[in-house]
Amino acid sequence: MHERNKFLGVNSIKFYNTFNSDDVYYKYISAIKWNDNDYHCKRCGHTNYCKGTRPFSRRCTKCKYDESPTSGTMFDKCKFSLHLAFHIAFKISTKKKGMSSLELSQEYELRQKTCWEFKWKIQQAMQSSKQHLINGLVHVDEFYIGGEEEGKRGRYKGEKKLVILALEIVESGVGRAYAQFIEDASCASFRPFFETYISKDAKIITDEWRGYIPLKKDFPNLEQVKSDEGKNFKDLHIHIMNLKGWLRGIHHHCTKERLQGYLDEYHFRYNRRSNMETIFDILIKRMVLNNPIRL
Repeated sequence: MHERNKFLGVNSIKFYNTFNSDDVYYKYISAIKWNDNDYHCKRCGHTNYCKGTRPFSRRCTKCKYDESPTSGTMFDKCKFSLHLAFHIAFKISTKKKGMSSLELSQEYELRQKTCWEFKWKIQQAMQSSKQHLINGLVHVDEFYIGGEEEGKRGRYKGEKKLVILALEIVESGVGRAYAQFIEDASCASFRPFFETYISKDAKIITDEWRGYIPLKKDFPNLEQVKSDEGKNFKDLHIHIMNLKGWLRGIHHHCTKERLQGYLDEYHFRYNRRSNMETIFDILIKRMVLNNPIRL
């Protein structure tokens, strides 16, 4: 059993020198898809193969089905070359603020809609794996995406979009962070988020909004304190301001249907900010192992 060669780092020159031919892209995807020669024919399940007709494809020795490395991945039937797909994935994952579809369109001379659709695929791969619950001290709050509405106060949503956010508070500051679009500030909307990201043993601190009260039955260490205009949740409010600033500055606006994708993109980078060496490889691995997305 041997370790596949992973691209590590965020250096653009190193990336351009490494990924300089079509064979390199197919080889990289193939090594992830059939790691340690774990080949099973998609049609008949046979485990023996020979070389296929295309670079790094595999042909089943029983039914003769020829499978390319990109088949069944998020790169399947991509509207442009793997060369551009890898470069776009590298820029979105390694740049501190990512890139908008307009920026991608201008840099790679593609239609903005094409870039927008491919970026949506990337954002789906950036969703949290939801494997590790936050356990420890957690601060939770909700906030709105969108401008204020005149004459409306409190948790009235109107045309704004409501998001719930959880921060893992550690000795050095903030650990992981997760955010999710929700329809309203009710316990029914809060509960799926809590159950997905937060351990029942965690010490959770929220403000005094009544929607959190029923959660205390399942999360016994949940404590409610006065927000004091955000002074008791400084890390939360800094995170919220940074997230809103990123959305306004890079993407200007996003629809209700696409908001979760942007939240996932932001936190995919944020949660790996101390280990950016592997972020590109993690993204490509997810795009290879996830099912295709048809738009």
